[in-house]
Amino acid sequence: MGSEKKRVAAIDLGTNSFHMVIVEKSDEKGIVEIDRVKDMICIGRGSISSKMLDEEAMETGISTLRHFLVIASQHGVASGDIIAFATSAIREARNRDVFISKVREETGLRIKVISGKEEAEFIYYGVRNAVEFSAVPDLVFDIGGGSVEFVIADNRKVHLLESRKIGVARMYERFVTTDPVSAHERTLLEQFFAAEMFSSAEKAREMKVTRAIASSGTAQNIARMIRSMSGRSGEATLNNSSFTRKEFLKLYRAVIPLGTQERRKLTGLDEKRVDLIVPGLILFKVIFSVFRLREVVISDLALREGMVFHYLRNRHAGVGEEQSQLDIRRQSVIELCYRCGWNRKHAEQIAFLCLELFDQLQTLHGLGDHERELLEYAALLHNIGTFISISGHHKHSQYIILNGDLRGFAPVEISIIANVARYHRKSPPSEKHESYSLLKLKHRKVVDLLSGILRIANGLDRGHRQNIHAVRASDGENAVTLELRCRRQPDIEIWAADRMKAWLESVLGKAIRFEPVPDHE
Repeated sequence: MGSEKKRVAAIDLGTNSFHMVIVEKSDEKGIVEIDRVKDMICIGRGSISSKMLDEEAMETGISTLRHFLVIASQHGVASGDIIAFATSAIREARNRDVFISKVREETGLRIKVISGKEEAEFIYYGVRNAVEFSAVPDLVFDIGGGSVEFVIADNRKVHLLESRKIGVARMYERFVTTDPVSAHERTLLEQFFAAEMFSSAEKAREMKVTRAIASSGTAQNIARMIRSMSGRSGEATLNNSSFTRKEFLKLYRAVIPLGTQERRKLTGLDEKRVDLIVPGLILFKVIFSVFRLREVVISDLALREGMVFHYLRNRHAGVGEEQSQLDIRRQSVIELCYRCGWNRKHAEQIAFLCLELFDQLQTLHGLGDHERELLEYAALLHNIGTFISISGHHKHSQYIILNGDLRGFAPVEISIIANVARYHRKSPPSEKHESYSLLKLKHRKVVDLLSGILRIANGLDRGHRQNIHAVRASDGENAVTLELRCRRQPDIEIWAADRMKAWLESVLGKAIRFEPVPDHE
């Protein structure tokens, strides 16, 4: 019997842009993104001071929503499973009911206007499914066009939910009249921002917050520009990437003096954010200063994904709030395995053997729990490249892992997992391979050891029989003997492992021998 599948579309009607994300939820794959689309409507342009939505902007918005609904229908989303929430600009507009009624009449879509606090709560639901929280509270902030939401949370609870009317479109309309922005207007913006976030900053200092998680187009644009400046623009994912205050200030000083035409040429900057990036950069500068942050981490998930998680939690038991924050990484790996049609029994056996070998050889390699976790995930994912082709599947596995939108991992962790999986067969790690050579020396050493373990584990399940059920190591002066507890004679497994052991022998500086111990003996 197949698992039940359900598709949901969430539309976020923001001040600057309308976004839609479509996801599929199934028992096996969890929640998987199917499609996403956005259009920079700028429905809030001019409305922030007038409190009236512009007629032309409303018509453009309705046209975009029609397109969104066609896309959702083409993806098999039932009309009752399309949810739409409006935020700051529509929330504050005096003619919002006119717009909402017109949307309902012309498209059938029901829009719910949410409060700033509800918006902050949905953002939290989204972020916690993309970035791993710890026992130490983090600041979460989302920069919209009309408002900025602030959340303080750890892996147990939320300590603060606030919304402030300091979004970048609002601030640009209110304060910016010069190009490049003048020193006087920068000062006005800095003082206004600092005053508005005073209470949130006080709470953050009280809770000793030093890290922030940012979830917005403005934050992603800034992260991409920082990457471009530092020569890291080739990295596949922004999620869980981070930048320091020093890296940010380097970008800030380079961009703020520029005029519109010069900013248009910047790599990583969305053309439609060329103006709004100015208050965005100033806001980031103040946030770094007022909250005394060391770094900012980027979350790919935010309001609309939070809307989906909240919707599914309320409609379907077992999804959402009850999910342990600590399961994000594992859940994301398992989802990717299912998307690629994995051989579950074989993958889990390889992961089991890898952890047995890692633990038994721990005194020789000295690595810890973090590396052990990455090894397990590399083992579970090592064969997913067969989804593309058996030939060269180790390279396909590497590519899929790098581009598979794994959640909860820093980019360097994804690179380590991908490299370890890539070297489970064929040639061992080599600086001739670009993805490996780009790693720092300390990370290459981790890949060397973990891939060596994975190569042997892969040999020890050569017949896909799950024959080996325990490994015990004894360390001699010149060699390590691995005692293999097995259900039947492991001739094929030992033959394959012997062919794969040379790389780990070179990494450990010791010969490796296998000694079978069948259960019937």
